[in-house]
Amino acid sequence: MFTGIIQASGRISRLQRRGNAMRITLQTPQEFTGMKVGESLAVNGICLTATNLADGEFTADVMPETYEKTTLGKLDVGAVVNLERALPVTGRFDGHLVTGHVDGTGRVTANHRVENAQIVTISLPPQLRNQLVTKGAITVDGASLTVIEARPTQFSIGLIPETQARTTLANVRVGQLVNLEIDLVFRYLAHLGRNQQNEINQY
Repeated sequence: MFTGIIQASGRISRLQRRGNAMRITLQTPQEFTGMKVGESLAVNGICLTATNLADGEFTADVMPETYEKTTLGKLDVGAVVNLERALPVTGRFDGHLVTGHVDGTGRVTANHRVENAQIVTISLPPQLRNQLVTKGAITVDGASLTVIEARPTQFSIGLIPETQARTTLANVRVGQLVNLEIDLVFRYLAHLGRNQQNEINQY
């Protein structure tokens, strides 16, 4: 489990692609020293399991499901990514519940400044439409953010200076794809509501 509070950035140092799967190696910051093989790390919001840790690098295997449904397969060596270690049971909870299981990708359609804020508008893939609410939570490339405005096919987020400085989102370009994870509580409530409606329709 994660919180969507980005702790650091990392840089991709090696990629080994095998069809629609790959092995990815990242250069990680010194504060991540002490991680163990088998631990989880959110990379641009994608939960990856460490298969090797050596000399300040983190290596993980990416299976076809992750490769095809996230932006990982589109990244190249040298790309900078957002990183967050898994939340320990005794850890401080600052963001919102994030699983690291990306629901889909959205495309940046606008990016502009309003005073000290950076306003980014992102399109929603069909399967995620009508699953956001204004002032609700959304995870974008691993960062926990508040939805400024939710529309049927797109939504807007605002980046405060701290988020601009700490994450890669300040540099997103119009047309770029980003990873999206819907708020976990909303997801389960929506699923429960659909099940109840199906039961009602049976009578």
